Amino acid sequence: MADAHVEVAQEHALDRDCTTLSRHVLQQLQSFSPDAQDLSAIMNRIALAGKLISRRLSRAGLMENVLGFTGETNIQGESVKKMDVYANDVFISVFKQSGLVCRLASEEMEEPYYIPENCPIGRQTLIYDPIDGSSNVDTNLNVGSIFSIRKQEGMDLDLSASDLLQNGHKQIAAGYILYGPSTMLVYSVGNGVHSFNLDPSLGEFILSRENIQIPSHGAIYSVNEGNFWQWDESIREYVRYVHRHEGYTARYGGALVGDFHRILFQGGVFLYPGTLKKPEGKLRLLYESAPLGFLAQQAGGRASTGTQDILEVIPKELHARTPLIIGSPENVALAESFLKNASESK
Repeated sequence: MADAHVEVAQEHALDRDCTTLSRHVLQQLQSFSPDAQDLSAIMNRIALAGKLISRRLSRAGLMENVLGFTGETNIQGESVKKMDVYANDVFISVFKQSGLVCRLASEEMEEPYYIPENCPIGRQTLIYDPIDGSSNVDTNLNVGSIFSIRKQEGMDLDLSASDLLQNGHKQIAAGYILYGPSTMLVYSVGNGVHSFNLDPSLGEFILSRENIQIPSHGAIYSVNEGNFWQWDESIREYVRYVHRHEGYTARYGGALVGDFHRILFQGGVFLYPGTLKKPEGKLRLLYESAPLGFLAQQAGGRASTGTQDILEVIPKELHARTPLIIGSPENVALAESFLKNASESK
């Protein structure tokens, strides 16, 4: 009898080790159609980019041209870190001549990067933030990559990528890679949220958790309180509320992926509101807010601007920004209520 239990345990462990990312995507789609195989292959390429970036980060203090700034600014007017450039180049390199995507739209590039040789067959677009929280790199704190996949609509003959200016429901997949104590990839193709850990001995992302659900309520609130006096009074009132009530704890790491990842597993709320001078906020809708909003919804959570579901927002430009409140549904609803009350009292 004991031998039977050992055999079952070994079989379970082996099956788990064999559940790679590409296999899981095909299982999720319940299809081996060309579209399903393409999406699986795209996820495999994203995973390859994650492995390359993870390797580079693990050697950050030992190699030249990894830490620090390049001296340039990106389309956002922000100083460019060397890892931003490297990670962006990695995503471009792994998709060149892949036949999988026609365009790459990155937070680091003013215009999309077109791969003409892929365009006749690769009708998807990869939208990504190559390194989220890059200011953490120099101090060896966690960072991440965020990605979203959309189908190309139309021929985009003027190279404007205007078909990307649609709401977040148009995403066919989204996810992120977290570079921390272990490298994790979390994704959804619209059928739940699933996480994978990179097994260095295999060089593969192996399934660790399926169908992740955000708790309906959580104790964590994650916000940069250094901006307190730059916020609208309604947001300040919300923060005062959590200060006055027991059961809340502040956690803020300076990298959206890391902060969201904690809330995905433990519950709570992440806020990056707009300021009085910049009510549109800092986070980019296409590259950050919408992909994580897609994951939050798939995990039973919510994502909002404070007044509108984040997946309903239609960007006016590729680098449009938006405020973000994301996490457990009860926490998000509470934060929204402060903005609603302020609006009704005006």
